[in-house]
Amino acid sequence: MPRTIVVNPPGRLPLPSPRELWEAREVLWAFGVRDLRLRYRQTALGVVWVVLQPLLSAGIFSVVFGRIADLPSDGVPYFVFSFAGMLCWTLFSGIVTRAAPSLVNNQALVSKVFFPRVLVPLSSVISVAVDVLVAGSIMVVMLAVTGIWPGWPLLLLPLWIVLVTLLAAGVGLAASALMVSYRDIQYVVPFALQTLLYASPLAYSLSAVDPSIRWLFDLNPLTWLLEGFRWSLLGLAQPAPWQIAAAVVTCVGAFVAGLLVFSKMERGFADVI
Repeated sequence: MPRTIVVNPPGRLPLPSPRELWEAREVLWAFGVRDLRLRYRQTALGVVWVVLQPLLSAGIFSVVFGRIADLPSDGVPYFVFSFAGMLCWTLFSGIVTRAAPSLVNNQALVSKVFFPRVLVPLSSVISVAVDVLVAGSIMVVMLAVTGIWPGWPLLLLPLWIVLVTLLAAGVGLAASALMVSYRDIQYVVPFALQTLLYASPLAYSLSAVDPSIRWLFDLNPLTWLLEGFRWSLLGLAQPAPWQIAAAVVTCVGAFVAGLLVFSKMERGFADVI
């Protein structure tokens, strides 16, 4: 018996239907796998780039901030300190960078084929998660070699990964929807990420920040997430309780806000793109 699909008008909060998203889960997987294949196709080093990029970045940060600027790393080898931050940053920036142009890059499918279009930017989570998983294996080796054991905070690492993913996905959803109508977003996103890279305690410790401007860093959600990552991975100081609570509220709120922006603008995608 043929199945009947009833299309209802959106309500006040036009969030995507969980049932519809679940039924189209294969589309999500297909987009994620395709992104991985396209990214490393016809490259000499292939998946080695996944490890090479954060390693090189951590190495540069160690030389510039650790040796030349002589900034503290809270008693942890500077390279390990930087690499732990790079894992968090790679997850965040990777999702935002790949999600933002995803609708424009797939405009033929978006304009001609019906499926939950929110799956296009969300599929970037799959490909970036693979990158972080591979780079994370190097982190495990570093911890073993240096003898660093964070203890029970390691159990909270999945929480920080989920929070970073939610924050990045929310930003990526909003950016992808806005880029359909405003192509300026393709220039805004790289600039904003570059600014955040240096405005967040990624390559340096918060202890190196002047107390007069410390409040600026305390207002940055990435500060809370980076500190949480290093707490769980390196056993450094625990973030303040208010920062943990604020991180949960902010990241979940950013994801919901991104969904709302995307859903509000989705009806006009086929006409504008």
